[in-house]
Amino acid sequence: MFGAGKPYSFCMPEPSSIVSAIPATTPFVGPETLEREMRKHFELRLGANESLFGASPLAIEAMQRQAAIGHFYGDPEGFELRSEIAARHDCAIQNVVLGSGIDELLMLFCRAYLPVGDSALTTFGSYPTFEYAVQSVGGKLLYDIYSDAGTIDLESMAHFALVDAPQVLYLANPDNPSGTWHGPDAIAEFRSQLHRDILFLLDEAYSDFAPEVAPFDPSDTGLVRLRTFSKGHGMAGIRIGFALCHAEHVSALNKIRMHFGVSSVAQAGALASLRDEDHLARVVSETIRVRDWLAKEMLALGFPSLPSQTNFLTIQIGSKERAEDVLLGLRKQSVFIRKPMKALDDHIRVSIGPQSVMEEFLERFRKVCPF
Repeated sequence: MFGAGKPYSFCMPEPSSIVSAIPATTPFVGPETLEREMRKHFELRLGANESLFGASPLAIEAMQRQAAIGHFYGDPEGFELRSEIAARHDCAIQNVVLGSGIDELLMLFCRAYLPVGDSALTTFGSYPTFEYAVQSVGGKLLYDIYSDAGTIDLESMAHFALVDAPQVLYLANPDNPSGTWHGPDAIAEFRSQLHRDILFLLDEAYSDFAPEVAPFDPSDTGLVRLRTFSKGHGMAGIRIGFALCHAEHVSALNKIRMHFGVSSVAQAGALASLRDEDHLARVVSETIRVRDWLAKEMLALGFPSLPSQTNFLTIQIGSKERAEDVLLGLRKQSVFIRKPMKALDDHIRVSIGPQSVMEEFLERFRKVCPF
């Protein structure tokens, strides 16, 4: 009988060969981790492209009401929110799938469409969560590099895709960490050059800040449009996003997604935020105004920025070493920013917030910049 006689000797279960092959790394070192190491809080939190303008007051009220009945499960189909999203994108509810942010959706699409050993193409330095998604299913990563101007070269990427024929292609537009953007015509031309059987994951997390966004085509079987409430809507910590895609993709993801993974509180907040169009418009307008102001101020100090269509600014410091010095210097000044880790590693990336916050950032930047 279990528990009687000699102590039972257990063997340590081994993770799968796929998981064992992945290096032990942390996707993001959060500001909380750094605060624990420093034993003090950041006074300016400008490193994760969160909205410093906050969520819509209507969304906050809706989430508070929903939290009061949080002892009930939420709708696993997300019917009301998906219906609202579908109406706004002129498609059917069957073309919309929810997830706890774009991160989870990337994981799900890789699980569903990337066989072990097959390849996925991304840009060297773009949003790293996609890399973790590919590695988690045993996929092979292929990288195209940024252009000399710090932008994604769509012609180069299309050629790479034609030659190497990856199963999945990931592109962020507007891009993170560069902040640069390609218009709908350029994306359509790029799309037309890809193999018919490729799955094109188009990450549009920052689309609220872009000058123009193409309408969704529900008949396109190979294109997935990924959106989030983390940026313009100011709900990063609530964790909710969605994908617009062909109905067969939604059906495939329904087989593997966590059906209660998007909480009722998140669904209520996202629905209210969508309906508060004035709040989003104010956030976008003020973000653009302050972002352009900061770019001019940094240029006056001798630090040019990449052209941004996002809620952050990527600023050239001159070298990787100088960028690291600024990063650490600002950390001592209680300012949290990030620096691109692969491409663009001679830049820093700064989230845009209200004017007063960015003026304080500029003052502290002047204190730590020795060159």
